[in-house]
Amino acid sequence: MKVYEGSEIRNVALIGHGHSGKTSLAAGMLYAAGASNRLTRVDEGNTVTDFDEEEISRKMTISTGLAYVEWKKAKINLLDTPGFNMFMNDTQAAMVAADAALVVVDGVAGVEVQTERVWEFADEFGLPRAVVVNRMDRERADFARAVESIHERFGRSLVPVQLPIGSERDFRGVVDLISMTAYEYTPDGNGKGKKIDIPVAMAEAAKEAHEALVEMVAEGKDDLMEEFFATGTLPAEHILDGLKVEMAERRISPIFCCSALHNIGTDLLLDFVAENFPAPVGRVVKARNNGSEVERPITDAGPAAVFVFKTMADPFAGRVSYFKVMSGVVKNDATIVNGRTSGAERLAHISVVMGKTMVPVTELHAGDIGAVAKLKDTLTGDTLCDKASPVSYPPVVLPEPSIAYAISAKTRQDEDRMGNAVHRILEEDPSLRFYRDPATNEFLLAGCGQQHVEVIVSRLKKRYGVDVELKAPKIPYRETIRGFADVQGRHKKQTGGHGQFGDCWIKMEPLPRGGKFEFVNSIFGGAIPRQYVPAVEKGIVEAAAQGYLAGYPVVDFKVTVYDGSYHDVDSSEMAFKLAARKAFKAAMAQAKPALLEPIMKVEVQAPVEYAGDLMGDMNGRRGRITGMDTRGGTQIIRAEVPMAEMLSYQNDLISMTQGRASFQMEFDHYDYVPQLQAEKVIAAAKAAKAGVEEEEE
Repeated sequence: MKVYEGSEIRNVALIGHGHSGKTSLAAGMLYAAGASNRLTRVDEGNTVTDFDEEEISRKMTISTGLAYVEWKKAKINLLDTPGFNMFMNDTQAAMVAADAALVVVDGVAGVEVQTERVWEFADEFGLPRAVVVNRMDRERADFARAVESIHERFGRSLVPVQLPIGSERDFRGVVDLISMTAYEYTPDGNGKGKKIDIPVAMAEAAKEAHEALVEMVAEGKDDLMEEFFATGTLPAEHILDGLKVEMAERRISPIFCCSALHNIGTDLLLDFVAENFPAPVGRVVKARNNGSEVERPITDAGPAAVFVFKTMADPFAGRVSYFKVMSGVVKNDATIVNGRTSGAERLAHISVVMGKTMVPVTELHAGDIGAVAKLKDTLTGDTLCDKASPVSYPPVVLPEPSIAYAISAKTRQDEDRMGNAVHRILEEDPSLRFYRDPATNEFLLAGCGQQHVEVIVSRLKKRYGVDVELKAPKIPYRETIRGFADVQGRHKKQTGGHGQFGDCWIKMEPLPRGGKFEFVNSIFGGAIPRQYVPAVEKGIVEAAAQGYLAGYPVVDFKVTVYDGSYHDVDSSEMAFKLAARKAFKAAMAQAKPALLEPIMKVEVQAPVEYAGDLMGDMNGRRGRITGMDTRGGTQIIRAEVPMAEMLSYQNDLISMTQGRASFQMEFDHYDYVPQLQAEKVIAAAKAAKAGVEEEEE
C-alpha cells in the first residue's frame, strides 16, 4: 500500500455508549471506501473490527479494534472502541493514539451515561470531536430529540451540519447544511449518495438550520463575523474553513446523522473527516527526557519515537504491539531502545492493521499507527526511541479494578499452565490484576466487573486450553479487640529428662484502626531472660495470624509483656512461644473480641431518574451515603459499603438501570461487623473448619 505522510493521516476514535453502532459505522465506512467487499454486520459476526470469538458471541466490542480506509488522498485510521462500562479502560487507553473523535449517539436513546464518560475522556486527551447521531432508521428515532439531549449534556457549541430526510424506516438520505445540498441513498447499502433537490417539505427547516450553523461559525472568527454582518450569510467554503479551525480549537463540534446499518451518510462523513479533521503532524505532546518534562511535536523531522498503546496476546503470532509513531520515520527492521528497560528492540516486519489482518509496510511516518510482533520486553505504555535521543511518553493511568474473584484450575494440567496463560492475558489487558491474597491464600483475578472477568476466563479456555473455575472471593475479614486484658500464659510439660517451662504475664489493649500490632517489652529484673522475649512476641504474632473468633488475623492491638518466670534447665524459646500463645488466647477471651470487615468506597454514575432506587439499594446493602452530585443528566452517588454486600452489585446495577449506570469501587477502611452478621460469619467459619477436620479424619 501507499506510504502516507503525516499531513495525509487522520487518526479517529469511534467512541460512545454500548450498542450505539460504532462497529457498524466502521463497517459502513470500510465498505463505502472499498476497503471491504461487502457491508458486514455485528449480528452476523463478520465485522472487521470485532473479530475476537468473545466479541462475536456476545455481539459487543470488548477490545479496541483497528482498521483504516483510504479516502480522498487521506488515510483514515479508525479505532473502534468498547462502549460498555466494564471494558471502558480499553477505550481510555486507546484514545492516546487518536487525534480526533467521532462520538456516536443512538438516534432513539440520545446521550447515555457512557457517552458522557467518553466525552470526558476526549476532554482529558484534548481531542476535537464530531457527533454522529446513528441508527436513524430505527423505530422511534428522532434527530431533533437526540440533538436536544446533546445540547442539554454538552452545551450549545454543538451544531447540526446535516438534517435527516425521512424518519425511522423511511430514513433515506441527508441534507448537507453547509452546501445546502440533499443526498439520497439506495436500499442496497453501497454507501454512495446521489444528489437531489432538498425536499419541499424540508426547505424551511433546512434554511433555519443553515442560518443557525452560519451564525455559530461566524461567532468564532472576527473576519467571518465581519463578513456575516456585511452580507448576512457565509459561502460554503468559508463555513468549512471556519468549522475546520474552530473544531481543531475545540470551540465547535459538528453533528451528523446516519444509519450505519443501511450505510446512509457514511460517504459524507468520510468526506468531512478526510478534508476537515486535524492531521497528527504539528500536534505538541508532553513527554519526559532525563527526568524533566519536555514538549515534542509530532513531525518527521524529529528523532524516531513510538508509543505502544495496546498489546494483543496472540497464541500463534505471540505478543503483538500496536503503536503510534510520535516522531520521526520508522523503517522496517529498525532497532530502537525501550525507555523503560533500556533494552534494544528490533522492529521486524512492521505492519498497518486491518482488524485481525496485518498488512506489511516498509515505513511509517510521524502520526501513523502500526503494529509489530514479537518484541522482547515491550509492554503497553512503553516508549521505544532513538538511543541518541531518549524520551518517554506518559502511559495512561487506569483506575484500579473494582471487583475480584477467586480463580482455581480444574485439573493439575490446567494448574501447570494457568500461570503462563494468565501472564499473557495480563500483558494484553493492563486493567486486570492477578495475585494471591495473603489473608485467604486464594488466587484472585480482579477486573472492572463480573462480565470482564468472565470474558478473561473464557479466553483462557479458548486461546490457551486452560480450564478454570471462578467463585466469589473470601471476604478478608479481620478480628480485633475492644477491651483490656491482663493475663498469664504458662506452659509446663514434664516428660522425663528435660521438660518444657515458660511463663509470661501480658497486658493486651486495642490500638486505633490501622494500628496493626505493637509489642512492648517491660520486663525488669530478668523475670524472663532477654533471649526469650523475642519468642514471646513470635508466639503472639503466630497466634494472632490464626485468629480467635473465626480464624481471621487479629489486628490493631498492643501487647505488653511485663512479668514472668523461667527455669534454668527446662526453659527454651519453644516453651516461651507456647506460653505466649496460651496468654494470647486467654487475653482475647477477656478483651471483648470483635470482627472487622472491609468497607469499600463506591461511586455510582447513573441517569438522574434512577437515583432514588439506587440510594434505597445502597441503604439495603448497609451502605452509608457520603455525597451526591449532579452532572448534566447524570447523578453521581458516593457511598461507603461493606465489601460483603458488593459481590453481586455489578449484575444488580445492570438490572436496576437497564445497563445505563456504572460504578467504581476501591478499598477504604475496616469497620466493625454488626452483631447479627458477625454471628453468621463466625458460625460459617466454624462449620467450614469442622468439615475440614472430618475430611482429614
